[in-house]
Amino acid sequence: MLKPVIAIASLVLSIAAASTVSAQPYGNNPNDWRPGAGWDRDIDVRCGSNGYKYNMCQVDTGRGSRVSLVRQLSKTQCVEGRNWGWNRAGVWVDQGCEGVFRVQRRWAGGPGPGPGPMPGPGPGWDRDIRLNCGSYQFKYNLCQVDVGPRGRVRMVRQTSDSRCVEGRTWGWNRAGVWVDRGCGADFLVERR
Repeated sequence: MLKPVIAIASLVLSIAAASTVSAQPYGNNPNDWRPGAGWDRDIDVRCGSNGYKYNMCQVDTGRGSRVSLVRQLSKTQCVEGRNWGWNRAGVWVDQGCEGVFRVQRRWAGGPGPGPGPMPGPGPGWDRDIRLNCGSYQFKYNLCQVDVGPRGRVRMVRQTSDSRCVEGRTWGWNRAGVWVDRGCGADFLVERR
């Protein structure tokens, strides 16, 4: 009785291990990461704005990918750019939009097949950037700026009457700085 259970468990684990997709260093360059086999499969993601609030559904869209709404699930009409959108961090929804989104993942980064270093950013790329980002009419706003893989963002000066609290009314990811609920401030993007 125990042998069939162990055999089935081993089979399930081996299938799971074989289907795992991960990025691997390319050639001898540990900084050149490329997606593994099967990474470019299209995937469907369900994402909804509960209570008419902003929600980010994290999914790796990668470089060169596209996202489209394949099925609307909410009574609220989902309009790209108004109450749904996407960036490299995932799909976001707001104002009651809920739907199934198709992420068409494609790899557009790095060199073609064969060994060779991945081209780096141009000169001066790692300079700090100062920007102002504000939540107009108390709505979510993403100010797009490439923070970079090791970058950081900090608030320098609040410019709104509404309080800016990191993680609650403002935050950041690789795609930029986001603000919500009336927060407005000057931010320093430290790109590394």
